[in-house]
Amino acid sequence: QVQLVESGGGLVQTGGSLRLSCAASGRTFNSYAMGWFRQAPGKEREFVASINWSGGSTYYADSVKGRFTISRDNAKNTVYLQLNSLTPEDTAIYYCAAGGVISIRRYPDYWGQGTQVTVSS
Repeated sequence: QVQLVESGGGLVQTGGSLRLSCAASGRTFNSYAMGWFRQAPGKEREFVASINWSGGSTYYADSVKGRFTISRDNAKNTVYLQLNSLTPEDTAIYYCAAGGVISIRRYPDYWGQGTQVTVSS
């Protein structure tokens, strides 16, 4: 069992940056791939980024490639998402997830409760 708690969301202006954190409980954190998803108002939840157990492999949605960076610190049981060059289209609730290295992009095993990111124009 893995419990995930996100933090770091907030209100930022267009072009600004935020750093989201996701703290995981459990001693098996470094055996999971980790991911970030987001859900904008009136839209379905979508994949944003993922990282494998070691941090050596990352994958991004085209919409965030070059602007967002996912990383992890296994010693701290934490995964991060650095959001740069934000636009109002990035406004959403951002969710942290844990799962297998293949299934993480579509069917994570565990979800956090989400953190709100709002980008003003």
